[in-house]
Amino acid sequence: MSESEQSDQRRLARNFNELLQELRVAQAGVQILFGFLLSIAFTDRYAAADSYVRVTHMITILFSAGAVALLTAPAAWHRILFRKGRREDIIDVANRFAIGGLACLAVAMTGTILLLGEVVVGGWAAIVLGAVAAVFFASLWFLLPWRERGVDTVDSDDGPA
Repeated sequence: MSESEQSDQRRLARNFNELLQELRVAQAGVQILFGFLLSIAFTDRYAAADSYVRVTHMITILFSAGAVALLTAPAAWHRILFRKGRREDIIDVANRFAIGGLACLAVAMTGTILLLGEVVVGGWAAIVLGAVAAVFFASLWFLLPWRERGVDTVDSDDGPA
């Protein structure tokens, strides 16, 4: 293997390790959220909930499960394709999974805030809380970073990290 190929492999390994560290942070939170959302269905108060709350809860659980699946998928891809010379493909797919997982997590967090708002204050105030949460997550996790993508940096040759 040439020095250039070794340098590329080191860069890919660093990119993948950075991605895995980021996923570990998100995974812990989404798994706790998923467990919390599952437990709600087994409470006395949930039994009396109206269909709006039940449907919102179910949609929130589905997005939370989607986040778990997407944020865990890169580890599965890595294990299955380990030592097959596909690290660059794994990083590319894992990056897309991570972004999709974060989008699902943002929807699940928004749904959770909407549900809690419905229980605590109800009505339009709960909807406003959910809308504010949606704007907050969309701005902080997607709009602001994508706006910054056009800014040149020294590390711009690192590829998808």
